[in-house]
Order: sequence, then C-alpha cells, then structure tokens
Amino acid sequence: MLYTAKKFDIPKLNGLSNESIEDHLWLYNGYVNNFNTMTELLEKELSNPQGNSHIISEIYRRRSFEFGGMRLHEYYFSQIELGATQINDNSALAEAIKSQFGSVETMLSQLKTVGMMRGPGWAILYYDTISQQFLMGFTGEQHQGHFVTLPIIIALDVWEHAYIKDYGVSDKGKYIDAYFQNMNWDIIAKRFEALL
Repeated sequence: MLYTAKKFDIPKLNGLSNESIEDHLWLYNGYVNNFNTMTELLEKELSNPQGNSHIISEIYRRRSFEFGGMRLHEYYFSQIELGATQINDNSALAEAIKSQFGSVETMLSQLKTVGMMRGPGWAILYYDTISQQFLMGFTGEQHQGHFVTLPIIIALDVWEHAYIKDYGVSDKGKYIDAYFQNMNWDIIAKRFEALL
C-alpha cells in the first residue's frame, strides 16, 4: 500500500519560523515518498527472493526507518495544528498526567530532559493502557528503541533539522520550550481519550 503525505493546518507559530516549518514539512514529504519508492522496489525484488535476498533485507530495514519518520512527523505536526490551546485541567489527559507526575509542567520538564539528551532523535510520551501509566522514551533511530505496542501521546522531534534554522546547534532547549508553547492540547487530549 502506498501512502499520501498529509496536509497540516499550521498557523504562524511563536518561536518557530515559517521557513523552518516549511523545510521540516519538505523532509516529512521525503519520508512518505521514500517509503512508497521502497515499497514499489520491494515488489519488484521479491520476484526473485533468493537472488535478491540482500537487497530485500536492506529494503525492509530502510523502509521501517522511512515509515517511522513519516508517522512520527504526523504526530509532531498534528500537535501544532490550528493554533495553540491550553490543556483543560478537568480533561482525562490532565487528570492522568497530574496523577502520575504531579503537574503538567513537571511532565513537560521531564520530557524536555529526555529531549535534551545528546544526539538526534525523538523524545516521546507513551501511554500503556495495560498498566494505565505514561512512559517516556528516546529513540535515536526513529524505527528503533520504542516501547513496543504503546500508543504515542506526544512526539517531540529533536533532530537538528527541527531547530537548527531558528536556534542554531546550541539552543535545542529554547526550541523545545517554543514547541511546547505552540502545542494544541485539544488534539493531544483527543488522542489520549481515544485510548480510554
């Protein structure tokens, strides 16, 4: 199955330039296109599975990387669609966060700490519906290091391409703060409530 890149309704953001967002969306489109190209190539190579086994295995490996980049960016961009909103303190999401972390601010501070780890990747807030708790993780390679099966609540891109245009190489923390200020908590709350 081939995928079509999603369109996002992203307004003017505070602390994140239009130019940076446009460049970032171009990269997202690249993940979608690369996944589709590899899917078509895989179909061709599978006509001779024994003769093409090395090529096939590499396509499978690389295709999962492209798919991870595509999906994580879809979370990332949807979180800043339609303008920033405050979290509803009475929402199921806010109550669950406060129950586990004490406050939304504490959770965001911890997610920022994960995002500030050295190296590129993603800081992710997951929710385990079995234990009914949030888990945070960092994935350097977007197709590796995930908590298997756990739904994503917040995906924070901390690859350099997300912030270098606006903040250079040394101010990742300022980028994270700006991103958090632009989040649409209504969208994130709906994502969480769909799991309940």
